[in-house]
Amino acid sequence: MPKLPEILEVRQLSSRGMFRFEEFDLRFSNGVERTYQRIAPGARKAVMAVPVNERDEVLLIREYCGGVHEYLLTLPKGAVEPGEDPRDGMNRELKEEIGFGARHIEPLRDFTLAPGHMGFEITAMLATDLYPEALEGDEPEPLEVVRWPLAKLPELFELPDLSEARVIAALVLARQVLNNRTSG
Repeated sequence: MPKLPEILEVRQLSSRGMFRFEEFDLRFSNGVERTYQRIAPGARKAVMAVPVNERDEVLLIREYCGGVHEYLLTLPKGAVEPGEDPRDGMNRELKEEIGFGARHIEPLRDFTLAPGHMGFEITAMLATDLYPEALEGDEPEPLEVVRWPLAKLPELFELPDLSEARVIAALVLARQVLNNRTSG
């Protein structure tokens, strides 16, 4: 594995809401120096749930996504509150966004998003043994909950309003974990 470049200097360019933009000077192991810009890593962890009910349906949400100015199918996700355990944060997001909690939660994997330009990470978790419980969320409008049979995931992947790569990856990983349970 290559040696990480040496960070020579970091400068904050601007800060706006939850985003902090910075520029940093690097020296690579071969002596080449470059300046990079990025959206700096956030102070809070983020979580994303793959909730699966007793009928082997994944519970997705349809919500407005400002980055692409579209309503898209996605999974419940959000930031972990300061001092909150990531599993508790994920369970809270489930209650706020789909009206269910989960008795069984297991991490699937951490994902980065455009790691060449952003320091953002999110932990995807499988949520099963769901029970009804709703909390008031911070969404500007009610979210539509869409139930989709796991057996028909290939058809879901063909829908134009399911385009978020980390959601597709989390669904594939969750299906693999669940298939391993039933075949093992």
